[in-house]
Amino acid sequence: GDGAVCVGIDDALDDPQALVDLSMRHRAAFTLADGNAFPGLELPLPDGVVERFSECFAQRARATLGARRLLRASGRLSMVTLPPERLSPLQRVCHRDRLQAAADECVGAGVLYLFRNPALGGTSFYRPRASAHETDALMQHWSGIDSAQFSRETGWPAAYMTQSNPHFEQTGEVTARWNRLIFYDGSRFHTSHIEQPQLLTDDPAQGRLTVNLFFVCRRAAQSGT
Repeated sequence: GDGAVCVGIDDALDDPQALVDLSMRHRAAFTLADGNAFPGLELPLPDGVVERFSECFAQRARATLGARRLLRASGRLSMVTLPPERLSPLQRVCHRDRLQAAADECVGAGVLYLFRNPALGGTSFYRPRASAHETDALMQHWSGIDSAQFSRETGWPAAYMTQSNPHFEQTGEVTARWNRLIFYDGSRFHTSHIEQPQLLTDDPAQGRLTVNLFFVCRRAAQSGT
């Protein structure tokens, strides 16, 4: 690994099935994610549910991830649904959760797995091989081209990212498990680790249903600065 931390909590919720049932009841309200890296359907979480996850983040992960006071939080139910041939360039590589955080802020992220088949895929983490400046420029370039040009430039087939490549080194993978909750630094490159996209479905009872969480916090002061 690269020294970065991922905080995992198994059997996180007393009643995880309640969120699956909520997703089933509101299945028609899920919408295709627009303008972000998520390759599938999303439904905002009720405020009260986000609040409870925020309390868990504050107690279990905030200090470990170098964060201080929580400024704002958001959460959604999500299902990865897109087949590989429909992925945009930025959905074919790892990404960061920036959320327009200011210089003195950081973003904590969380994923709760709400499916029982681990073959639907967990989460993998990556380290860029180039400098931050070069990596930013590369991501900016990829955001402006279509998938066909991306394939021509990289030589990669249309697929979800599941391994190291010339630009990013995989540093770790979290296996999905029913009711497993992970928290991590959103500025780390990461992606859904989907090796069997043929299993993806928009049925919340059978698909890759997760809760995705974002916590914008004050950044803890660096020692020695």
